[in-house]
Amino acid sequence: MRICFVTSGRLDAVREEAGADIVCCPLPSLGEVSYERELRGETSCFEDVALRSKALKGVVVCGCYTDARGIRRKSAVVAERGRILGVSDLVNHIDGSEYGCGAGVRVYETACGRLGIVVGEDLCFPQVMETLSLSGADAALCLEEELGEGPELTLIRAQAFFFGLPIALCAFGYAAVADPSGRLSFASPAPVSRAELPKEREYHLIETRRRLLFRPKREF
Repeated sequence: MRICFVTSGRLDAVREEAGADIVCCPLPSLGEVSYERELRGETSCFEDVALRSKALKGVVVCGCYTDARGIRRKSAVVAERGRILGVSDLVNHIDGSEYGCGAGVRVYETACGRLGIVVGEDLCFPQVMETLSLSGADAALCLEEELGEGPELTLIRAQAFFFGLPIALCAFGYAAVADPSGRLSFASPAPVSRAELPKEREYHLIETRRRLLFRPKREF
């Protein structure tokens, strides 16, 4: 998978000749998106993403804050070749945050592979990445706000190693990729940068010896 990170948040910064399978903008590059206003046709944020994916002939992922009748969520909209594939939400609500939680994680079937989406603080919950891995994702894409002194880079390296899939992180002003060996294979503060996400599906049989209750079969 060839991925183009637009850490400036400006989707129009990428042209068709970029040749990327996936174009990613961080959270919240689309700003506030109201589902009601979108349905009434007063705004066209999702349509803009869909049209951009059609122009770029690939997948476009953009972070946003969605509003559903007063319930605000951190979200990511995913479009491919002019069609909206879906919206993924943050699924973990932390310490009374103003942002609510969504229904669950999702893997998107795209022409370039199966793409898992992680939004915001969900990166701090390993079970989210484990679910994506067990669901057959070829790669995971994490959308973040600005990176501070937090553990995000350490987390993508550790989870890429433990769950066996490449993980890309896109935030305002920074992008990075961790490969399944746990190495940081790419990192850049550039407004627009490009990287390769390796497709690796390597499986191992793991056996564990445990002390469990054993009930012998009854003989008649």
